[in-house]
Amino acid sequence: MATYLYRLGRLAFRRRRLVLLLWLALLGAIAFASSTAPALPPENGSMPGIESQAALDLVQQRFPGQPGSIANASARVVFVASAGRQVTDPGNRAAIEALVGRVSRGPQVAAAVSPFKAHTVSPDQSTAFATVAYKVKPDDLDDATKSQLRSAVDAARASGLTIEVGGPVLAEKPSIGGVSELVGLVVAGVVLLVTFGSLVAAGMTLLTAVLGVGISTLALFATGAALGLSATSSTLASMLGLAVGIDYALLVVSRYREERERGRPAHEAAGLAVGTAGSAVVFAGLTVIIALAGLALIGIPAAAKMGLTSAVAIAVAVLIALTLVPALLGFWPNVVLARRARKGSSTTQPEGTADNAGTRWASFVLRRPALVLAGSITLLAVLALPVTQLQLGTPGDEAKSTATTERRAYDALARAFGPGVNGPLSIVVDAHGAGDRHGAVEDIAAAIRRTPGVAAVSPPRFNPAGDTALFTATPTTAPTSEATEDLVHRIRGERTSTEAGTGASFLVSGLTAVNIDVASKVPGGLVRYLAVVLSLAFLLLLVIFRSLIVPLKALFGFLLSVLAALGAVVAVFQWGWAANLVGLQQTGPIVSLMPIVLVGMIFGLAMDYEVFLVSRMREAYINGEPARQSVVTGFRRSARVVVAAAFIMIAVFSGFVGADLAMIKMIGFSLATAVLFDAFVVRMALVPALLALLGERAWSLPRWLDRLLPHVDLEGAALHRRYTTETPAVRPASSGAVCDPVGAGPSDA
Repeated sequence: MATYLYRLGRLAFRRRRLVLLLWLALLGAIAFASSTAPALPPENGSMPGIESQAALDLVQQRFPGQPGSIANASARVVFVASAGRQVTDPGNRAAIEALVGRVSRGPQVAAAVSPFKAHTVSPDQSTAFATVAYKVKPDDLDDATKSQLRSAVDAARASGLTIEVGGPVLAEKPSIGGVSELVGLVVAGVVLLVTFGSLVAAGMTLLTAVLGVGISTLALFATGAALGLSATSSTLASMLGLAVGIDYALLVVSRYREERERGRPAHEAAGLAVGTAGSAVVFAGLTVIIALAGLALIGIPAAAKMGLTSAVAIAVAVLIALTLVPALLGFWPNVVLARRARKGSSTTQPEGTADNAGTRWASFVLRRPALVLAGSITLLAVLALPVTQLQLGTPGDEAKSTATTERRAYDALARAFGPGVNGPLSIVVDAHGAGDRHGAVEDIAAAIRRTPGVAAVSPPRFNPAGDTALFTATPTTAPTSEATEDLVHRIRGERTSTEAGTGASFLVSGLTAVNIDVASKVPGGLVRYLAVVLSLAFLLLLVIFRSLIVPLKALFGFLLSVLAALGAVVAVFQWGWAANLVGLQQTGPIVSLMPIVLVGMIFGLAMDYEVFLVSRMREAYINGEPARQSVVTGFRRSARVVVAAAFIMIAVFSGFVGADLAMIKMIGFSLATAVLFDAFVVRMALVPALLALLGERAWSLPRWLDRLLPHVDLEGAALHRRYTTETPAVRPASSGAVCDPVGAGPSDA
């Protein structure tokens, strides 16, 4: 592989104008295609294999195009009388009736029911709400329909009523990152400038990453509507693509500078950088892609879409690092070098050969490996403790800012009617096989009404065929509370006795039930996902490092960093610790898909650092250094790049914490904290401490297994034999060929 990549790097360097032109042409073609493609829809939330989804499908089948379908858009217009007055006062009542009548005439409105007919007036008559049902799904509402509702509300407010609208109809589209995302990019640029000491090198790295994100994002926009992708999927893809794109370019440019400072000609340095660091990029990218594509195995469509779209962004980032980066180096072969190299200083040792902060830290760890190992594990274990209180769910209007009308409507309803009114359960009764269909439905409704935790049950509504009924059961507790989850399980658990003798069956659905069902499906999917992805990753790392201990240590460190990151998420988003720092308006459950998406994304990123850092240690060991000394050498050559890459990723991910969308905010925060823990605690402390304690045993591999595994030239042993005049003593091939001795001349030996 290293030889092929070396040739690719030299070819891109020599044919730099053609390579640049091809990438720009690809960007232009995809941009044109995306400009003519339909807009990406929001995630539809479809979830096969759960009861609430089966109920939604039954409603779609039995209530085709009927008003009030639970799959269509709806709004709750909440009316609150001023102090000392009631909504039933003549003036208030007239204003409410006028609003309902005006809204009901909208072309997309299926029905608008007055609170005085639906009996949705609070006991103290201070508050009432009208339900507006639409004929279409929320994504299909046009601007005219929304404007009609907004003008009707504004007109009714002249009566002195406080009017708020709950639901998605008037909700503003959430912002993704905005200013905070730009700040993250600026911080990443500053880190690159400090790392390289060259404005051109820093700018090139950022430019290639942004170009890669642009290509992958526009490609998703061009094909997303046809493939059923969502806006959330494209956001996560751009987040990851930007972070790894910067990191991969950083690795290649850093290696190019190192080879140039060793005296290599520019075209040779570009080829060697792609042949060595590029090999690490390929395998690191492959682990990320495996982890993300594996999200399709858990049976949750939304997670599968996020994983596959992000995997495309990673693949583009890898291709750009292997082709466009060396091509741009061909345009500026000397300007990207450090100032001392451009001045031709002969007194400064090349990058990767002089002692630095990395070697000093590694020496410290080697003097106290047991203490560092114990401290690292203890720290991560303490940070992970909040995971034991993890509560999964889907934050709703209650998690929005009080500046939104949806949040104010939620609070007004909860005060006047109780918290359960914001999360009613939809009960779908299939009475097709019942003798007395109406009687069967009434019996089931009466049984559910008697269930502890149910505040009220609405009158049932039958479909035209009269074989299916739909009614709502209002809990006494809030939609995201554990008591409501227990109620759903209780109603379903008593299904046999409730249905007994009726000849009918029922299903529990509604947004609250959907969220509960999705949350309950996540743990099982996560276990399957981890089993498959960790197994594949272990085999890949086994081939790369030809060691049993190193892959096991890598996976163990990854699990620690993920658990610590999840613990931080629980502490901030569920408990409210330092919530103001991330702009969190309201605490609540953790978005159900977030842990799975976090595991998939951070696993790949963690393996990036594992490959970047440990491969340089392996290189030193293969070239004759003692096991403990190879740890120091690995840090001397790669710690600076790994630290810079980690800071860049933290900056990029932190930029998405400013998003309004709860899912994006949580993932941005969790990825930033996970990278912090994995890069600086696991890879920079736990890993060298464990390798120091194990010594030679860390790199051992049974002979029978060594014969079975393919030999992968990850970092250029073949290139070393071809381009190094003095070859250091190399350990036997059974120790593995995973080395990067290119340029490791006498000063390294």
